[in-house]
Amino acid sequence: MVKSRLATGRAIPRVPFSAPIGTPAGAELLSISELRSRSRGRTLSVPLRPTFHHIITLSSGVLRQIVDFNEYTVRPGSWLWVRPGQVHQWGDMRRAEGTLILFEPDFLDSATVKLAARSDAYASPLLVPLGEDRESLRLAAEHLNQEFRQALPLSREVAVAVLHHLLAALVLRLSDLSGPEGSTAHSHLGEVFVRFREMVERDFKTVRRVEDYAELLAYSPRTISRATIEAVGVGPKEFIDGRVLLEAKRLLAHTDLTAAQIGDELGFSDATNFGKFFRRGTGNSPIDFRNGLQDEHPGDAN
Repeated sequence: MVKSRLATGRAIPRVPFSAPIGTPAGAELLSISELRSRSRGRTLSVPLRPTFHHIITLSSGVLRQIVDFNEYTVRPGSWLWVRPGQVHQWGDMRRAEGTLILFEPDFLDSATVKLAARSDAYASPLLVPLGEDRESLRLAAEHLNQEFRQALPLSREVAVAVLHHLLAALVLRLSDLSGPEGSTAHSHLGEVFVRFREMVERDFKTVRRVEDYAELLAYSPRTISRATIEAVGVGPKEFIDGRVLLEAKRLLAHTDLTAAQIGDELGFSDATNFGKFFRRGTGNSPIDFRNGLQDEHPGDAN
């Protein structure tokens, strides 16, 4: 495992989408081999914040990736979906083969975006489909790859439309696996949780009390508690705190803001309260967390 220290306060760079000339605007599909060739032998171990989606699936080997400070292992049949704004750090690609699908947030039509909820900050990046789902996703990726290759260089609007539809089908199938509400998605409690989750994503910097969310949503705190526990296995207060903690980590990693400034950004009354909150959630002070950040290669597969 190769490690090098990340300088204190150095911002993790944002990466805009940039596809080769002749490919559909806003999307690209390439093999892991092609990505290795583009990197000219360098491992892509520097943490980055892409502004576009990454969907990775393997045909062979093992690939370890870090997404938002957590490590995930991608194997054949599993999928990794990295969303815009998340911290993404590549592992060693030398022992892996597979497909990488890249697309900008506005590439898909609005109906697909709404159904897929593809900007969901709470969905797990790693998806492991089974049975028919696994085979359907494999075929969808294979079909998308075939059409993408045939559409280059682009000469027909129809080819672009086909790619839009095929990618939408793949994304919708993946999002059906990734929804944190799981089997409760269409139940009353599932709907409660989805509304609660959306409001937390919108207001977590200013609203922390479960009672306040309950009032805004016109549900009882007990209903929100039951819905959250059923959907994600934790209570609503822990769910809210988890979202605040993730944002604190991102700001510590991505910006040069001081701990006091980050605490203020996240709605804490003073730096002391923010420091106590962060230590309770991570076991470290904000400064220790920032100083301990490392450019860490996720490691070789054994």
